Amino acid sequence: MAESANPRDGEPGTRRGRKPVRPDPESGPVSLLAHRLWKLKEEAGAPSFAEMSSRLGAAASKSSLAAAARGQVLPSWETTWEFVRVLAVDRLGQDPAEAEREWREHWERARSTGQEPIPAGAGAETGSRGVRRSHVRKPVVLTVLSAVVAGGAGALIAFVASSDGGEEKPVPQAPLTQAASPRDDSAFEGDVTHPDGTVVRGGTHFTKVWRLRNSGTIPWHRRYLDRMNETPCHAPERVAIETTAPGETVDIAVRVRAADSPGRCKIYWKMTNEDGAPLFAGKNPIFLDVTVK
Repeated sequence: MAESANPRDGEPGTRRGRKPVRPDPESGPVSLLAHRLWKLKEEAGAPSFAEMSSRLGAAASKSSLAAAARGQVLPSWETTWEFVRVLAVDRLGQDPAEAEREWREHWERARSTGQEPIPAGAGAETGSRGVRRSHVRKPVVLTVLSAVVAGGAGALIAFVASSDGGEEKPVPQAPLTQAASPRDDSAFEGDVTHPDGTVVRGGTHFTKVWRLRNSGTIPWHRRYLDRMNETPCHAPERVAIETTAPGETVDIAVRVRAADSPGRCKIYWKMTNEDGAPLFAGKNPIFLDVTVK
């Protein structure tokens, strides 16, 4: 059943309380892909698209995620994978490689219709805009369009409109210098203890340690790892990260109690700020993966 608790997830202009219309899987491959995304969303607890884009850490806007589930246009693979990753992998604990392979096949089938996917990050309201024509009857009119920044340097572009009302033509101007923006980023350096597949005894305690590097230009201060799922193994919901300067590495230790019964424990954590907001939306969570015997 299509969710109705979050009217913001429906079509643009949907009245509050009206259920969004689920795509008909029989109407074509693109609608079938959207229908599968709806089913996955419900299996993961039916979070709103806004929640998926913010708290769950999808690297796609809520409008892009909503457009992917409508089945009217083919979403980009990047948007489709972010939709799947935060639900199938992060929330439901599915294997990332298997989930990516399965959904890539679904997406490729939808793409086989010949429909061009909308760009990643573009919502349903995104469309193409034609070049404006000048209506000023003067010999030459210069209009500054934009300053395009790339690698800290900008180029100012002007457009010339001819007196007969023809299309505007670009005229390059002198470059502008702009300081590089601060960048917050991380890099996974590896497992210090208990690499994936480690076997632990039931009921025992062990300490999992990861090593991360601050690969950005912003110091990490009051950062945490927040647990994202439940497993038979017991682990804290939040672990503090030591203040880490740009270029430095930090070891993060989590004390875990193995389950009493045999099985597999795979626990995901995501870096957050002190308010619990997820950081690095485009990166996969870190995790421990042990077998209890």
